[in-house]
Amino acid sequence: MVNNKDKPKPWYKRLLAKGTALAAAVCMMLLPATAHADMQGIDVSNWQCGIDIANTQADFVVVGTTWGTGQVNNNCLVSGVNTDANRMIAQAQASGKKFGLYHYAMGGNPEAEAQFFWRNTSNYWRHGIVALDWEMDDNPAWGNWDWVRRFMRECERLSGGVRPLLYTAPVAGTIPSDIRAKYGLWIAQYANTSPTGYQASPWMIGVYGEAMRQYSSAGVVNTWSPIDLNIFRGEAWQWDLYSNPAGKTQTTTPPQAEKPPTQTVDLQALATAAIRGDYGNGQQRRDALGANYDRVMAIVNQRLNGTTTVVPQQTTQANTTRVTVRSGDTMSGIASRTGLWPLSAWSVPSGNLNVIYPGQVVTYNGGGSVATGSNAPPATRTVTVRSGDTLGGIAARLGIGYTQLTGYHSGNPNLIYPGEVLHY
Repeated sequence: MVNNKDKPKPWYKRLLAKGTALAAAVCMMLLPATAHADMQGIDVSNWQCGIDIANTQADFVVVGTTWGTGQVNNNCLVSGVNTDANRMIAQAQASGKKFGLYHYAMGGNPEAEAQFFWRNTSNYWRHGIVALDWEMDDNPAWGNWDWVRRFMRECERLSGGVRPLLYTAPVAGTIPSDIRAKYGLWIAQYANTSPTGYQASPWMIGVYGEAMRQYSSAGVVNTWSPIDLNIFRGEAWQWDLYSNPAGKTQTTTPPQAEKPPTQTVDLQALATAAIRGDYGNGQQRRDALGANYDRVMAIVNQRLNGTTTVVPQQTTQANTTRVTVRSGDTMSGIASRTGLWPLSAWSVPSGNLNVIYPGQVVTYNGGGSVATGSNAPPATRTVTVRSGDTLGGIAARLGIGYTQLTGYHSGNPNLIYPGEVLHY
């Protein structure tokens, strides 16, 4: 795994305890003892900006998204955020690959680092694996296992139960038993530094009971080399259990919002979900959308061609509106979709507008007409973020200043997601 410094791999990732007696393997969390088909993949960071993920021969890709609490700037890292991560993940999703994301620990306050990771990537949690990259470089907390415990606990608290994998190398055999028992392990251990393609049985695989093994930093794939190669010791459904530990089925059709009888189907929301990949492709998408397929696809095609639409103001007669949270939703996104502002008029089960989960019902108590209040977007034109877009690129395409674009869910102009609807 490449961190924020462009330098050779440390010795321990090339040869880790090769001549040392190893403890008996611990059964890997979630994986049965029966035979299974392992998955081969890569991990990437700011040093692979621009990599063609869609055409890379890989079952999965894990993307470095955040560093510390925002203090790193180099290559495509801006204030500790990989500005190419959205494109990488979007390409992985579009090409049917599993994906993950990791945070590089820099030894600051562990809760603050977990919050920075969550704040910049929460849209992807429960859709892909998340991981903590725990290395000695640039990490004054190295050796402090309580730092790891606190980071992991904060991630669980913020996400409602998602447990990150722990990536590490030189101390794999000394990971405390409570951490080993609770969190999946992603271990880096290399037999040598020779260029290699994917290996079905890398050297020493499984000796730590790891869920995933990074076995080379000199990997050769069809779109980039050298690159980190990994093997996930399980199948796609087991990957999904790490992503979504509650075991909730990710339904093809998101839960429908509870609406007054006079309201019609929200075609714009269905189009956003289709672009995001919630309905699959081809016949699967046609079956999921049913009678709405043609109208939704017309909107999808219009958006992907870069055209803009005018969003009419809506009104509601009800004093209270209840909406079921869909996969990938944020409260600002729900407010934009329904036109119900300000955000302060919404209530959520957790009491925190930044913490909502698919299937929950959130309530708007504002009454009156919609799109009112100080938090309402003043703009009437919208543009949908496409794969590979940046805020500056969208602004240039529209012939406006990037500060005129509002409504991105992350609150960070360097972090926008394909399928988001921006206002200007």
